[in-house]
Amino acid sequence: MMAFARTDQSIVGRWWWTVDRWMLGGLGLLAAIGVVLIVAASPPVAQRIGLDGFSFVYKHLTMMAPAVLLMLGVSLLSPRQIRRLGTVMFLGSMALVAATLVIGMEIKGARRWIHLPGLSLQPSEFVKPAFAIVSAWLFARAKSVPGFPGSVISIALYLSVVALLILQPDLGMAFVVSAVWFAQFFLAGLPILLVGCLAVAGAAGLFGAYMFLPHVTSRVNRFLDPASGDNYQVDRSLEAYMNGGLFGTGPGQGTVKLYLPDAHADFIFAVAGEEMGLLFCLVVVALFGFVVLRGFQRAFNGGNLFALLAVAGICVQFGLQALINMGSSLHLIPTKGMTLPLISYGGSSLLAVGIGMGMVLALTRTRYGDKETGA
Repeated sequence: MMAFARTDQSIVGRWWWTVDRWMLGGLGLLAAIGVVLIVAASPPVAQRIGLDGFSFVYKHLTMMAPAVLLMLGVSLLSPRQIRRLGTVMFLGSMALVAATLVIGMEIKGARRWIHLPGLSLQPSEFVKPAFAIVSAWLFARAKSVPGFPGSVISIALYLSVVALLILQPDLGMAFVVSAVWFAQFFLAGLPILLVGCLAVAGAAGLFGAYMFLPHVTSRVNRFLDPASGDNYQVDRSLEAYMNGGLFGTGPGQGTVKLYLPDAHADFIFAVAGEEMGLLFCLVVVALFGFVVLRGFQRAFNGGNLFALLAVAGICVQFGLQALINMGSSLHLIPTKGMTLPLISYGGSSLLAVGIGMGMVLALTRTRYGDKETGA
C-alpha cells in the first residue's frame, strides 16, 4: 500500500495527493479484467493459427507494462507539458498515418498498420488523444485571445485527419474522431446554426459511406437484415451471452472462443458474457461509465477551459470506443472492428489509451491556486 505524508514535497508525493485515485483505481480494475479475459480468450485463437497457446497473453502483458508506465508518467505532467506532448504526438502520428498509405501493410483491404520489428503499429490510435489535446488548446486559445483563429485552424486539422482516415479506409476511426471533435466544439460554444450544419454534414457523410463504400454497405445491410449475408461472428457472440446467463459458465469453461476468430479482440466482451455472466458484464459497463463521468466531473470543477475540453474529448473517445465494441458484439449496431479499451488485445490501442488516460489524470489533478491554461 503506497503511503505518503501530506507534507511530502517530492514529485511522487505531490502526485499522490493531487491525482484522482478513484479514477486511477477504476482504470486499474479495467486493466486487470483485461488480463484475465485475455488469458481466458486468447489461447484457442493462438492455437488455431499455429502459435503457442499463450502467445497473445505474453504479447498483451508485454504491451500492458509500458502502457501503465506511460499512463503514470504522463499523469505527472503539467497542463502546459500535456499541450506540448499532444502537439508533438499529433504531428508525429499524422505523418505516420500518411505513411501507411504508401508503406503500410494491407490487411482486409485497409492500410492502417506500419510493420516494425516485433510490433505492428497503428498510428491512427495515437491521433485520437493527440488531436483531442490540440483541438482543446485551439478552442481555449480562441476564447482567451481575441482574433486568434483557433476554430478555423481546428476545422482545417479536423478535415485533414478525417481525409487521411477515410483514405486508409477507416470509417469507424473517422466517426470516433468526429464525435470527439464535435463534442469539444459544442462545449467551447458552438453556434446553434453551425450545430445544424454539422449535423446535416455528418448525416450526409454516413449516407455517402453507405452508398459508396462496399464494406460499409455490407455491414449495414447485414445489421438490418441478418439473412442478407454472413453474420457468423455476431451469431456466435449472441449465443455466448445466452449460454452465460446471469453468472456465466465459469472462467475457462466457455466455448465461443473455440470458434470466434476475434475472440481475444473485437469480441472479447462475448467471452466475458459467456464465462462470467451478465452481472460481470454490467460491472465492466459500470466501470467504463464511472471513469468517463468521473473525468467529466473533475474537469467541470477545475475551472480551466483547456483542461475541460481536453478531458471531455478523451473521455468521450474512451467511452464511445467501449460502446462501439460492446454494441457490435450485442448486435445493437453494425459490426466495427474496434478494441475494448484496456481489455481487448492490441498493442497500439493499449499504448494510446495509456497515454490518453494519463493526460486525463494529469489534467484533473488538484492544483490549488494554479492559473495555468495550457497556453
